[in-house]
Order: sequence, then structure tokens, then C-alpha cells
Amino acid sequence: MSRLGKFLASSAVAGFMAAAPALADPLADALGLGRAALPEEIAAWDVAVMPDGQGLPPGHGDVWDGEDLWIDHCAACHGDFAEGAGAWPPIVGGSGTLTDVRPLKTVESYWPYLSTVWDYINRSMPFGAAQTLEVDEVYAITAYILFSAGLVDADFELTQDNFTEIRLPNEDGFYIDDRAEVEFPVFTQEPCMSDCRGDVTIVARATDLDVTPEFPVIRNLYSDPLHPEAARDNSIEDAAAQPVEDDSANEVQLASLDPELVAAGEMAWRQCRSCHQLGDGARNGAGPQLNEIVGAAVAGVDGFRYSPAFEAARDEGLVWDAEMLDTFLENPSGLIPRNRMSFRGVRDADERAALIAYLKSHTD
Repeated sequence: MSRLGKFLASSAVAGFMAAAPALADPLADALGLGRAALPEEIAAWDVAVMPDGQGLPPGHGDVWDGEDLWIDHCAACHGDFAEGAGAWPPIVGGSGTLTDVRPLKTVESYWPYLSTVWDYINRSMPFGAAQTLEVDEVYAITAYILFSAGLVDADFELTQDNFTEIRLPNEDGFYIDDRAEVEFPVFTQEPCMSDCRGDVTIVARATDLDVTPEFPVIRNLYSDPLHPEAARDNSIEDAAAQPVEDDSANEVQLASLDPELVAAGEMAWRQCRSCHQLGDGARNGAGPQLNEIVGAAVAGVDGFRYSPAFEAARDEGLVWDAEMLDTFLENPSGLIPRNRMSFRGVRDADERAALIAYLKSHTD
């Protein structure tokens, strides 16, 4: 609630909020719970920035510093020039597309106020490491976005003093939500209480549309070191329905892998492919392509810009062997803290084993 303080203080609700502590105190006292928040406690949470500049902290940042920060913190997901990368959205471009069937909603085409840009970066970015940027860094990244959108020149410096002078192209494209007065009365009617509809028939399921991944259930994989064959025979359900295609280049490698395990890994790979690519024509996107990754040095894929955390791991000599991959897949941020990979990890050990086998199938 305290994060909304700036909005509430600038609205008609502010008068009620000022009176609310007095109304709540008797109940709090009776229950012996809580106390009134101190001004400095409210200030620590009250980070909202309004279109008129209210709540904006003092600071400054120019386009050139913003470019360096963008490469370090933003480019892996949003592209070097804010054009988007992989499954992650572009931040600029899309001018004139709002009437298209698939409009491109960006700072340049859709967002109404610069305060929205600054506030969102300050609160939520970088993804997976929110609120780690300094105030001046947020100013600089915002300046770089404005430059990438063609709204300022290369020598532009954004400060709290010139902030409200910047107008985004779609500022006039928004209007007050009047549905309660205009639309609700038209569509409001007495509820139907009997014989409202006929029999309900299910005509399709999410799995029919292939929007719900189906992962094989993998149990007790190689759990008995003395009788691995017995465990293998009963460890994977449904994986046999996904045969591995014959690849002569990987014939020797695949001969040493369990085809059912590789097939299970291919199915589990669906959760990875939005950022990573494998196979012929694989290229870097939001994450590096992962051909030949097993046995390779950490942060060693050519052409991909790694975060400082991955570069430090590489300098320490970490190698993506099976054990290291298993540890990383289970908890990416645990093995390499402060890396930019936002994936939560794979908790099931057998699923990790299947993924590693699938990666091995793409390693000569």
C-alpha cells in the first residue's frame, strides 16, 4: 500500500488517507498490533513518479553513459539498440502501428509519459535484479531509450530539471476511463436465474492447441547403481513416442546416450527454447545458442555478451561438465549469483538428467 502513496497523495483520496490512521488506531490498540508508519519508513517505500515530475529524485544521466549501462544490463533481452531480442520485447519502434492487427507497443509508439518509463525501470529492471540500479543510472538508461527512439540527440543529458519537457509521441492517445458511466449502464441487466443456457459441450482443450507443454514423468532414473538396466526400463513414460532423429554427425555421441532419455530431454527443452537455440542454424538470442556446450568453458559462446557474473565464473575456470550443468540447472542464481538468467531452475533431478542428455546429443 505504501508504494501507492505518491498517487494517493496527489488524488482526492488523500484526505481520507490522512484521516485513516486515526480511525484505525483504536482497533490496533485493542488488538495490540502494529503502529503508525514513521515518515522515513513511508519515504523508503514511496518511490512512485508521476507525469508532472512529482516524486522524481534529483539526478542526471546522458546518452553515452546510458549506452554502456544498456549493454551491461538490458541488451541481452532487449537488443543492443532496444529493438528486442529473442522472445523479449522491443522498447522502441512501432510508430504508426497501433491501428494494426498486431500493434507494436513501445515507448516510441504507445507509452504516454516519460515518468512511466523512468518509474518502470527504477522499480522492475533489470529483470531478475530489480531495484539494483542507482538513480543516475536510471536517468542514463532512460536517456538512451529516448535517443534510440529518435526523440533526443546523442549529446542529450536527462535531469530532473528537463524531465517534464520531454513529450512522448502517444501522450494524447490516452483518455479517462469512462466505462462506468458510458458502457456499464448499456450492458447491465437483471441476471438470469433459470433456464439460462443449454448443455455445455467441451469442443477443444488447451493440449489440442499445443499451448500446454506435456513433459514425461521420469521416476527413479538410474536410482539403482547395481541394476541400472532395471531402473532404465521403467523410468520414463511416454518418451518413447518422441524418437531421436538419426544424425550421422552425432552417431558416436548418440550411441553412448539413452535414446529415451534424450527424447525426454527434448520434451523438457520446451521451457528453455524461448531464450536458447539448439541444432542447425542455432544463433544467439536472449541467451546464447547451446550447441557444443557440454564440456565447454562457462561463458565461451562466440558473439554473445555475457553478464559480469558469467565472465567471473569463466575466469575462475568453470566448465560445463555434467555435474556443473546439473548444479546450475537446479539453481542458476545459486551457482552463479547475480547472473542475468532469470530462469527459476529445474527442481526434479531426473528432468535435469534428461536435459543434460539432450544437450549432449548436440555436442560432438
